[in-house]
Amino acid sequence: MLVHCAPIREERVDDRALRMALHRARKTEAFAIQQDFDKAATALVQAIPIPQEITDWIPTDTFIAPTRRDWKKYAQNPAFLATGIAVLVIAVVAIFQLVERMNRFPGEPTARRLLTTASSTHAIMLDPVKTDAGALGDFFFMKHRLVHYDVPPEFAELKTLGCRVFDDEEGQRVGQVWVVEKKMQFFLFPAERDPKTGKAREFSGWRSIEQERWAGVVKEQSGVCFMAAVHGSAKDLAPYISKPKG
Repeated sequence: MLVHCAPIREERVDDRALRMALHRARKTEAFAIQQDFDKAATALVQAIPIPQEITDWIPTDTFIAPTRRDWKKYAQNPAFLATGIAVLVIAVVAIFQLVERMNRFPGEPTARRLLTTASSTHAIMLDPVKTDAGALGDFFFMKHRLVHYDVPPEFAELKTLGCRVFDDEEGQRVGQVWVVEKKMQFFLFPAERDPKTGKAREFSGWRSIEQERWAGVVKEQSGVCFMAAVHGSAKDLAPYISKPKG
């Protein structure tokens, strides 16, 4: 009975209605008298010693509310740390996949396969053709009946050593060009098509890919993708696609 006379601590009051009642009661003299009485009763109760036979039968912590652990102690808990690390790893993987998905473009799988082809190609494997890369569009059309296999203006002035046309693993006709500068290689191949409509899936601007120390920049135009590939990184190709068109 005496324990129930303990004064109300406002910091532990969570109910809004009770807070409002306390605010109104605080202005009355009766409330102040009641609080003084409750405090005196509490001090009296706390001063009463608990008999030894009672503490032996019922532990002291049964009557005393445990102290609340602050966030620092929770953070040091191994289970809490493991959960936090797992959540962080999942978040990083999700962000990585999202960024990777945003950078994907139609024809990327083919472009990556052709980067592998570039890494295993030697100049002697191509037919000797020494000219400006921009002139090969007519060559591909006249000799192989390949339409729109044109080198973009950004790379049109580079000198070539050779070229060839081959069928990839999906039966697509691919034009390959070896360039003097930086031993660069060009690939021209059909753009990815919508299986329902058969139309080429277009995308704007240049897209870059890197794979096993090879890099490529890809552009789609008129249903044909052009890729410039080099042994290095995308930074080696950046000056070509950033310069003004001639």
